[in-house]
Amino acid sequence: MRKNLIVAQSGGPSVAINATLAGVIAAAQAAPGIDRVYGGIHGVEGIQAGKIVDLTDFHEMEKLKATPAMALGSCRCKLPPVDQKDAPIYQNLRRVFAEYDIGYFLYIGGNDSMDTVCKLARLFAGEPDAPVFLGLPKTVDNDLPLTDHTPGYGSAAKYLAITMNEIIQDTAIYAVPAVTIVEVMGRNAGWLTLAAGMPRFAGGTKPDIIALPEVPFDEEEFLRQVRETLSHSPNVVAAVSEGIRDKNGEYVGSSAKSGAVDTFGHAYLSGVGKYLEGLVKKEIGCKVRSIEINLMQRCAAHLASLADIEESFALGKAGVASALRGETGRMVALDRLSDSPYSVKLKTVAVEEVANLEQLVPEKWRDLSDPKAVEEIRDYILPLIQGEVPQFRNEYGFNEYITFMK
Repeated sequence: MRKNLIVAQSGGPSVAINATLAGVIAAAQAAPGIDRVYGGIHGVEGIQAGKIVDLTDFHEMEKLKATPAMALGSCRCKLPPVDQKDAPIYQNLRRVFAEYDIGYFLYIGGNDSMDTVCKLARLFAGEPDAPVFLGLPKTVDNDLPLTDHTPGYGSAAKYLAITMNEIIQDTAIYAVPAVTIVEVMGRNAGWLTLAAGMPRFAGGTKPDIIALPEVPFDEEEFLRQVRETLSHSPNVVAAVSEGIRDKNGEYVGSSAKSGAVDTFGHAYLSGVGKYLEGLVKKEIGCKVRSIEINLMQRCAAHLASLADIEESFALGKAGVASALRGETGRMVALDRLSDSPYSVKLKTVAVEEVANLEQLVPEKWRDLSDPKAVEEIRDYILPLIQGEVPQFRNEYGFNEYITFMK
């Protein structure tokens, strides 16, 4: 019996999440076992409120693939524990799934979104005609376990590598001693900061300092490195993660942070670059500035990686195939077969082994003075940032994007 499919997006945006959405829509439209294709506006929060759009006749796949952020909108909604099965949000979801005859629920997101998939799969487990619940990975942070990398990371990595290279060019023109500190996203995992280090890993000499959250940060050692670099170079460039911590596990510059957290208990971080700027100014006294690369690295469609977009589209299509096979409580993942030529295969993993967990930069890649580690990091990132994505421009030269939010 033909059933309907609903797909939604959650968490933070990326350049590639709509390419995954396009893959889901395209595959679902072509699947004999699926009747209607629906989209949930603003994630599970919108679905439970009945905010549904019909995507059955949507066909602008290429423009959707080139659209950054989330065409269906997002949410950060933490579902109650499954033992609270009578919670209003669960009752509302049951009502909506029944009303729209939903047989397949696909959720595109990161760690916390996989928590949603996990809880819903458990809630409906063992029930006759229960929907299939499947997760599709997305996060620029690249910190999901059991997958080689996540859709969205390749494009964010490309943006950071190119932007850092341009910053290096900008700062190289003066003979006046100066320090430039570039703050990069990354609460616990340093994958994005590694991408900012690519100009050095690919044969350059800068950034001079690369600080990952996985490695305890020592302010005195940082100042020593700045002074040592200034002794033979007029400028220092540092790439630092927003989540760097000292040896006691405290966020560097934590006294300047708000202490606010999101609905999943994650701290809102920013300001480490400004803190280190003040430290250098006080202790060394040279010209110093900090740059916070925040939202820009997430949705820079003009620097999107074609490899990332095409892989994300294929992953969305694979998600529909997995759902039709009844693979509930699973997440589609990427398994790298080789770096050169680059090759991956798609598989599914248990979503409970992904939800709320993080994949940190491996121990072997944390010593960036090790040539072997640098070579492996470069070979890991390079295939993910290749190729240009065709853009859809209007008469003013701006990109045209797709949105299903009204």
